[in-house]
Amino acid sequence: MDPSSDIILDTPFFRIYSDRRIDRLVGTDTVPAGFDPATGVTSKDVVLDSNSGLYVRLYLPDTATGSDHYSKKFPVLVYFHGGGFVTHSAASPPYQPFLNTLAAKAGLLIVSVNYRLAPEHPLPAGYEDSFRALKWAASGSGDPWLSHHGDLGRIFLAGDSSGGNFVHNVAMMAAASELQIEGAVLLHAGFAGKQRIDGEKPESVALTQKLWGIVCPEATDGVDDPRMNPLAAAAPSLRNLPCERVLVCAAELDSLRARNRAYYDALAASGWGGTVEWLESKGKQHAFFLYDSGCGEAVELMDRLVAFFAGNLNSSCVDVTTHHTTTSGETLR
Repeated sequence: MDPSSDIILDTPFFRIYSDRRIDRLVGTDTVPAGFDPATGVTSKDVVLDSNSGLYVRLYLPDTATGSDHYSKKFPVLVYFHGGGFVTHSAASPPYQPFLNTLAAKAGLLIVSVNYRLAPEHPLPAGYEDSFRALKWAASGSGDPWLSHHGDLGRIFLAGDSSGGNFVHNVAMMAAASELQIEGAVLLHAGFAGKQRIDGEKPESVALTQKLWGIVCPEATDGVDDPRMNPLAAAAPSLRNLPCERVLVCAAELDSLRARNRAYYDALAASGWGGTVEWLESKGKQHAFFLYDSGCGEAVELMDRLVAFFAGNLNSSCVDVTTHHTTTSGETLR
């Protein structure tokens, strides 16, 4: 028998077999935590659950300056890595320089979550791990870095690709527990739906539908499951997002760009009481900023992230649109 006959999903990044085995072709390399001399940021790993393997990688900006360095506080960003729900980790090489730079430039204490991956651990395991890490970070009691240097009144969520999907779902879990979040950033977030929308490629839609059925077998409505399609009829209202500000980022040439824009438009029109912003990187592909951090569009994105976490609105930036939504559902440009 052909040994490849039981492959049910074959991509350049991973292969998944009918018995739920997976060959990860990317995302298995790791880099250690430690001091980064280029940014002055120090990182370390903290285990939250040794049985499940759940841990977080903390990033702390340089605090050894000024008379208040022992008590200096930083907003806390809980970050979810991408990888199609099935690959990469909090220790993957692309994330270390990106989060070191973000922590230094934005002045953030970052909590990067190493959640369990599908298909060995089908969703919602990853969502549950990520929400658990958020609650751990918000408590401030799990590590001295958080208790001494975390501004627990300013908590943010961010993630890229499938991690952007996690941002939305973990935020909705936080809403149900009345956990307050100041802001959320969705970077090229992984969403889908049964009904193809303008700008989506049929082959990308088919791949996502097949992948979702594998990583979340409990979903009874396919990619219209609210966790994959926040705009589905059965999905909780976007008005429930428990944060004040949201930044939705997309790449012009990304197959997910249309879904990212649909999410932004729906949130802007939902009657949610916060501020939503849009940033589109022209001429760029999915998650380009992780692999080409020196290009102009990646620099622009980093600058926008720094401004967002500082609470600065800058609608004059190229390709940035800002909406203020009122509780009545009126949208003001």
